[in-house]
Amino acid sequence: MRLLFTLGLALLLLAVQSVALQALGISALRVDVTVILVAFLALRANRLEGAAGAFALGYLLDLVSGRPTGLFTFLAVGCFLLGQFASTLLDVRTPMSFVLFAAATDATHGLLAAFFTWLTSRNPAATSALPLLPWQVLLTALAAFALYPVLRRIDPGNDRREVGALR
Repeated sequence: MRLLFTLGLALLLLAVQSVALQALGISALRVDVTVILVAFLALRANRLEGAAGAFALGYLLDLVSGRPTGLFTFLAVGCFLLGQFASTLLDVRTPMSFVLFAAATDATHGLLAAFFTWLTSRNPAATSALPLLPWQVLLTALAAFALYPVLRRIDPGNDRREVGALR
């Protein structure tokens, strides 16, 4: 059920993103809402459910991006696996730590997308979106901050409240 809700939320956010960025006249930039969801899955989902969700989210991004099919699917699953590895080393419980985690995931996603596009393209302008990457990561971090309460309602996790002398 959580996976279906995540995919529905991704469809809604991708639709809002495409309309809002075109209305603002900054269609060259994008907010990686699917990467935010992949980062959240890396923190909260088990490996099978998270990998399936990351695959579906990457495929949705492939459909709406116009890039070669399979690029964002591969990168979403790769970022999920890297995020799961990083989550064993990091403690991501607060909104600001999630924002930093999502921003790092988005920067990794953007750099790998530029690298694989450059690697497989004969067009010398294949990495033309690379100078916009810091702005994209900033917008994604702001969106992650706004989405964190919604994502916490989907899956509150197993965080324990500190009671009494255990504070």
